[in-house]
Amino acid sequence: MIGYATLGSYGIVGMASPRTWAGIVRMLPMHKLRRGIDLKNEDGAVSVELHVILEHGTNLTVVSENLAHSVRYVLSQYAQLPVKDVSIHIDGIKVR
Repeated sequence: MIGYATLGSYGIVGMASPRTWAGIVRMLPMHKLRRGIDLKNEDGAVSVELHVILEHGTNLTVVSENLAHSVRYVLSQYAQLPVKDVSIHIDGIKVR
């Protein structure tokens, strides 16, 4: 759910692997979206860390705020989970 909500957000072109090698970021294929997401249960609420790749020319702040809102909405409305925090790591920018 989180992966699809992420990719459905404006300005996001893909999920990134949280592990880099020599500063090289790898975009994950659709069937491996979970690798770009880290979930933690803290005091009965969920903390989410996302590793994403953004489209060149988008406003990083606006895209990040919209993405955090989308993830919070999906988790609270559909999964019925309280959300403590959503952290977004912009691991790369895709230039066409």
